[in-house]
Amino acid sequence: MGSPDGGWYDETPPHIIRTVPEDMSVDVSSKKIQIFFDEYIAIENATEKVVVSPPQLEMPEIAAGGKVIKVTLLDSLHENTTYTVDFSDAISDNNESNPLGNYTYTFSTGPVIDTLEVAGYVVEASNMEPIKGILVGLYSNLEDSAFTTQPMLRVSRTDSRGRFIIRGVAPGSYRIYALDDVDGDYKLSQKSERLAFSRDIIVPTFKDDIRQDTVWRDSLHIETIQRVPYTHFLPDDVVLRAFTETQTNRYFLKSERKDPERFTLFFSYGEGELPQIRGLNFDEHDAFIVESNERCDTITYWLRDTLLVNQDTLDIELTYLATDTLGQLQPQTDTLEILAKVSYEKRQKQKERDYEDWLKKQEKAKRRGMPYDSIMRPEPMKLTWRAPSELDPDRNISMSAPRPLAVADTSKVHLYSKIDTLWYRSPYVFRERRGVPRSYELLGEWRPGVEYSLEVDSAAFIDIYGNTADAFKQGFRVKSPDAYATLMFTFEGMGDSTMVAQLLDSSDKVVKEVRAVRGVAEFFYINPATYYLRAFIDTNGNGKWDTGEYATGRQAETVFYYPKKIACRAKWDITLAWNPSTAGKTDFKPAEITKQKADKAKTVKNRNAERARKMGIEYTP
Repeated sequence: MGSPDGGWYDETPPHIIRTVPEDMSVDVSSKKIQIFFDEYIAIENATEKVVVSPPQLEMPEIAAGGKVIKVTLLDSLHENTTYTVDFSDAISDNNESNPLGNYTYTFSTGPVIDTLEVAGYVVEASNMEPIKGILVGLYSNLEDSAFTTQPMLRVSRTDSRGRFIIRGVAPGSYRIYALDDVDGDYKLSQKSERLAFSRDIIVPTFKDDIRQDTVWRDSLHIETIQRVPYTHFLPDDVVLRAFTETQTNRYFLKSERKDPERFTLFFSYGEGELPQIRGLNFDEHDAFIVESNERCDTITYWLRDTLLVNQDTLDIELTYLATDTLGQLQPQTDTLEILAKVSYEKRQKQKERDYEDWLKKQEKAKRRGMPYDSIMRPEPMKLTWRAPSELDPDRNISMSAPRPLAVADTSKVHLYSKIDTLWYRSPYVFRERRGVPRSYELLGEWRPGVEYSLEVDSAAFIDIYGNTADAFKQGFRVKSPDAYATLMFTFEGMGDSTMVAQLLDSSDKVVKEVRAVRGVAEFFYINPATYYLRAFIDTNGNGKWDTGEYATGRQAETVFYYPKKIACRAKWDITLAWNPSTAGKTDFKPAEITKQKADKAKTVKNRNAERARKMGIEYTP
């Protein structure tokens, strides 16, 4: 007894029976297109995957029903122009979702069909990730201003591999661009739009070529290898590195007061000159402790006086530098009403509830004869110490405070080292971390294999509101050099380029970073693991990767990925050499750490093969 299984899964993609107008037709005047199939079909993400070229400022209507797809172009048709409707892999059958493949419908409003193609890849400039779905377009106008003033002439979108093919191109010379077109105008009109450009002139050509197609007998055996002639369109290896320009227009974004003790001002871009604040319902003189992030675009004001902390509304007059219509920084004054997220009344009621809960706990403890407090003591300030039990010799102990400190008494901070069986005082330096508010680090003379003890007395740290921190004690050992690997990496063929090398983990995150000296990057104290290596040309010598700028023609700083894994083991000294300029054009980064994976082809062949194996019969696709 059993249930019928329905037979073999359908693994045949839908087949086009006919099109109206006929595919590759000339002198077409109709804006309506119908594509008929031999089975019921579905279309997936038409607005994202289907691209019409020349670009349509008004989105075409694309609908699938039954065995037909209907496309209606809403823009006016241009004379003597080749139109392409690129469906990519959006079309599949309705039952098993077998994709039709990269299908493009073409027609011309004139007597000639333009058939040239331009292909390549778009990757993220900062990490060489393939970018899916970004717009790529050609301009016959070779002026730089065309990208910002005119819509693209021919367009395409990248697939999951970052691959694009622009079809229906006429003979001529072109410039090529990529754009995350936020507003749908097919040109660079907003500084926040991600873009890529090339200074090379594209001249599409073609040649007759031969490719080898493999015919498989089954999943393990090759039937034959056929040589198939085809038309090879060039260029097919254009690489565009996309970036987002730094937002330099400065304007005020918002104010925020999540905690009663502080409020924060957010700006679109940083400026070394801090804003001026005048209190309208309080005295601003010596009222704040000011913190700024490294970019100076986020500024936090801590209120010194508890009377201000308990004031629900702060009315201020804010004067700051903002970008005007000419792109110049000019003083601007705004009036702001800054409200506490939780009112003083609600905070007081919460304190009363907390006190009542505390009284109940003390009474309960007293009845049971357990220790209890006669006075409710304030909560201690909670410092965050980062002191692992095993410390790398090139790392330091760090600490962060929840509020600005009024007292940091280092005489109450003690560091001891154990030599033989005795403990000795060990020298250290305690300092603020640059660019990180309320963050500190403790630097010691870390000796490999030595055991240390960090002991902090209570009240060593007191914040501006009088809250003290509890005592802290942490023992740790500095690991022996035998627990680490060392890597010496030599960059060849890079001339006088200043290289910055980054050792990456399997998540593409930076573990260590060093500047190459005379083309050699040295990494010490590497924990045993498998790593990858990324490097960039530090053009301006500031030690960090910088984005590009279209107006000045500056590309983002060039990034390279070493193509192989680097296995590091304890006690190993590894020496590697690499010439990044010899890498293939499509060898962007190792597949293991590439997050944007290529879409797998939808197929049911594996399911049919598995069914045949269970039935004990031979499977023929």
